[in-house]
Amino acid sequence: MTYEHRRHTKTESETGGGRLTALRPPPASLRSRIIDSLRHAIETGVLQPGARLVERELCEQLQVSRTSLREALGELQAEGILAYSANRRLSVGIISRTDAENAYRIRGTLEALVVEQFIEKATEVERAALVVESKRLRAAYKTGDVDEMLVAKRAFYNHICSGAKNILAFDIINRLVLRTSGLRRRSLSRKQRQKQSIEEWEVLVEAIMRRDVRAARRAAVQHVASAAKSALDF
Repeated sequence: MTYEHRRHTKTESETGGGRLTALRPPPASLRSRIIDSLRHAIETGVLQPGARLVERELCEQLQVSRTSLREALGELQAEGILAYSANRRLSVGIISRTDAENAYRIRGTLEALVVEQFIEKATEVERAALVVESKRLRAAYKTGDVDEMLVAKRAFYNHICSGAKNILAFDIINRLVLRTSGLRRRSLSRKQRQKQSIEEWEVLVEAIMRRDVRAARRAAVQHVASAAKSALDF
């Protein structure tokens, strides 16, 4: 500790009116928070596919520096979530039908994997909690509020991936979901799809609780295939 720092600390202590210095998150932490905020905006439709991203406006809204924002934008661009348009303007990516079909197929494979791993590795506490999460998910879908559905569904799959001890899969699934966010939101707004999803989860959770790996994998794949059909045929 330097002399100046000791003197400064002593003065604050003596006067009793000292203030703690505001903590500033390190660049990596701030970048992660910006990325999470942008991902949430894309997932919930605040930023629609094709929406142009203006750095000045984003800095003002998020209250961050342009340097930190650019680092976050660069990472999202590397993931394919953001892209430059023909006129060199950075925008939320618009996914092609072929890429969307591939995204859903990859999701189906990954989700089948994590439900199998959940059956193999989850504790009894995690298994019981899955039932609770499925009830919350059902309740969210009953509201018809797409944002509530998205939050509940994220929590549901986060729990499965956590119990499966496969957070890497959850990260990949989230990226794929984000790439198809526009299609997904439109599909989720359909009452028929909401009802169908509830029925599919019930089959999935029942298979998991029976520890029926084959049935659980089949239910996971079927759920994603139905989601793809609803989204792509909308």
